[in-house]
Amino acid sequence: MDFASAYAQGFVRVAACTVPVTVANPAANLAAVLAAARTAHDEGVGVAVFPELCLSGYAIDDLFLQDALLDAVQDAIEGLVAASADLLPVLVVGAPLAFGNRVYNVALVVHRGRVLGVAPKSYVPTYREFYERRWFAPGDDVDGTVVVAGQEAPIGPDLLFEATDGRGLVLHVEVCEDMWVPVPPSAHAALAGATVLTNLSGSPITVGRAEDRRLLVRSASVRCLASYVYAAAGRGESSTDLSWDGQTMVYEIGDLLAEGDRFPDGPRVTVADVDLDRIRQERLRTGTFDDNRRALGFEPSGAFRRVEFELDPPAGDIGLRRHVDRFPFVPDDPARLALDCYEAYNIQVSGLAQRLQAIGSSKVVIGVSGGLDSTHALIVAANAMDRLGRPRSDILAFTLPGFATSETTKGSALALMAALGTTHETVDIRPMARQLLADLGHPYAEGAEQYDVTFENVQAGLRTDFLFRAANQRGGIVLGTGDLSELALGWCTYGVGDQMSHYGVNAGVPKTLIQHLIRWVIGERLFDDATNEVLTRILGQEISPELVPATADAPMQSTEQIVGPYALQDFTLFHVLRHGTRPSKVAFLAWHAWRDAGAGAWPPGYPADQRRAYELAEIKRWLVVFVRRFFGNQFKRSALPNGPKVSAGGTMSPRGDWRMPSDADPSAWLADIEANVPS
Repeated sequence: MDFASAYAQGFVRVAACTVPVTVANPAANLAAVLAAARTAHDEGVGVAVFPELCLSGYAIDDLFLQDALLDAVQDAIEGLVAASADLLPVLVVGAPLAFGNRVYNVALVVHRGRVLGVAPKSYVPTYREFYERRWFAPGDDVDGTVVVAGQEAPIGPDLLFEATDGRGLVLHVEVCEDMWVPVPPSAHAALAGATVLTNLSGSPITVGRAEDRRLLVRSASVRCLASYVYAAAGRGESSTDLSWDGQTMVYEIGDLLAEGDRFPDGPRVTVADVDLDRIRQERLRTGTFDDNRRALGFEPSGAFRRVEFELDPPAGDIGLRRHVDRFPFVPDDPARLALDCYEAYNIQVSGLAQRLQAIGSSKVVIGVSGGLDSTHALIVAANAMDRLGRPRSDILAFTLPGFATSETTKGSALALMAALGTTHETVDIRPMARQLLADLGHPYAEGAEQYDVTFENVQAGLRTDFLFRAANQRGGIVLGTGDLSELALGWCTYGVGDQMSHYGVNAGVPKTLIQHLIRWVIGERLFDDATNEVLTRILGQEISPELVPATADAPMQSTEQIVGPYALQDFTLFHVLRHGTRPSKVAFLAWHAWRDAGAGAWPPGYPADQRRAYELAEIKRWLVVFVRRFFGNQFKRSALPNGPKVSAGGTMSPRGDWRMPSDADPSAWLADIEANVPS
């Protein structure tokens, strides 16, 4: 596989184009279209969409029925077809076309000197400022062939254009008003397999109409699980009674990939790379999408005619023309991040409050280490008690120092518990751990510095065992603090360990989001200044399980040196869990997201000294670690306690988003990495 190629990785580059129009001058308009088409060609675009009737102009009224105009349009079409022979993009261009006894408002689909087909406008508006039925016939019942530029081509709204050399590239075309009706042609086309929906629009601008278009395009892309490419008429159209803004945009399953500036002073070619794999995967996992087709009673492609073509896309690295979030669980936009944090935090608080209310007067028992996860779980518990009108002293918080607990984290835990007003105790687990290690005959009991998995899990298990027994004794439930990232990587001790609790309040929250949730809590001043000061201090600490003592030769145990940087592992987790992305494509996306620390946006508040880049070799190395750990630790996820789903990215609960056999073999995933990701 050509790893660096966006096309080989399942993308298609599309362009929504608007060009200056010369009213009723097809020759001039052809020149403008071809200039933009050549720009699109130079940028590696596979599909280029132009506005409605752009070869003639949209607002030319009765001139549509003049032979001189129609003949000039035919000449322009012939020129378009001839010029396309040397161009990469499939060109989707608007024109008036005489067919039978009527003139139709059509989209010409042209590629490499061939007229692939003609898509007529199905719904022709004649209301308010629109008067199209005076000139154009509705195309909803057109079915047959037409001779265009000396070629016989299919004509009708039922055409799908499918690339034979681009998996998942199936193009459908509708024209302006077709998008505004309750059941647009594109909806049926999507059910029949279309993945790239396009709209050639005239659409004069009035106050508020741009937002209406954006709403329709976005909603169509969401409902149809597709991409939607929209191009509207702009500069040069007749100003007799109307004005034009040249809006261009590309959406993919509700995400805005690209949008051109409005009221441009010249041509605009708005380019984006559409992820065809994402569209295909989303349809595979959303069974109701195809159920809708069954309910409407047509075969997957029986209601549409398919026109095949060979795209012959460019090879090699042409870049990636779409934003790839470094942190897919954490938005870069400050307003969006604030909303996500508000929702995530309140999902957790309300989930815990509901569980406590359902149980009755149960207290909350929690182990607090002074790290991010237990800190966040504790402040969630505090707000849950506030919401229930109960005292925070009903939170029984324990700090349980072991062999490697630092004074820093222990001090942070104690300060936080005191600031929140919880009941809190310190229980030193080292005597119990020494006894258990001695009973096991572990070399550490004889003075050997053997810090193996038994040494670590004795401590983790004793902490959990103590919390459960304290909950039994004092009428409480054990609140789990482990997060989504740890569950994905198996970075938790199974059973009698931090994998187990009565309620896992953090189980739906990835590690990379937790720090932002804590920052949001500080910014919203949900707690007093003393609490916020401790929370700020905790945010600056290194992530460590603190199970192995530090020595002069071995510094403090670092989680990320073992399981990998959470930034990369959460990136992989999102794409695997939410989209089913193959590992080699995850590596491709991570390469574009992480190879240049100075490019692109970072989430608000992300520390500048932590903004680093990752080379492809590092990405590949940690991707292998992710796959091995992800497969090897499913048994821990199969026995998860209850806990709320928080992120749309998914959860690991076997009762929710993720079901997987505990003995699954990762060979196919590892083979994909080895074969397709360069070292």
